[in-house]
Amino acid sequence: MIATSDFRRGAKIEYKGEPCEIVEFQHVKMGRGGAIVRTKLKSLITGSVLEDTFRSGEKFESPQLEEKQMQHLYEQDDLYYFMDTESYEQVSLDEKHIGDSRQYLKENTVVSILYYKERPIAVALPTFVELMVKETEPGFKGDTASGGAKPAVLETGASVRVPFHINKGDTVKVDTRTGEYIERVK
Repeated sequence: MIATSDFRRGAKIEYKGEPCEIVEFQHVKMGRGGAIVRTKLKSLITGSVLEDTFRSGEKFESPQLEEKQMQHLYEQDDLYYFMDTESYEQVSLDEKHIGDSRQYLKENTVVSILYYKERPIAVALPTFVELMVKETEPGFKGDTASGGAKPAVLETGASVRVPFHINKGDTVKVDTRTGEYIERVK
């Protein structure tokens, strides 16, 4: 059971008969009444986002999700194909199930595929991925004094802010949860 006090971004609950992921939540203390929790929930099956308010202390079932390690093979016609690294079974997921993960998904990446009632429903990326910088403005001597950053487009099409010393062709480590640059990979 998951109580509203255990809510955190990315937590998964069973809501109205389907698994949902908490996108945002906010604990609100009312003047005279009890506290409430405002949430944005994303359905892991349909991909739709809904907002709802719960009383503080309300409890929810934890969805029975199974996780399998799979390797991303390729994309074709808005379908993403994955292969089970143990049984070599292949499955395909469409873009709505991939969601924002497609920004960091490249071929041969090993990911976790979430199954709900023996049906693949979502992709969980590794926390960090290494991607090559496809295009960025060149850095100039003296730019580093401000400690700022410049935009860069990665090989998967994702846009991320990187330090001025990063150039086209460099490989960088990116946090898939926040989309932030972590470090340059040597």
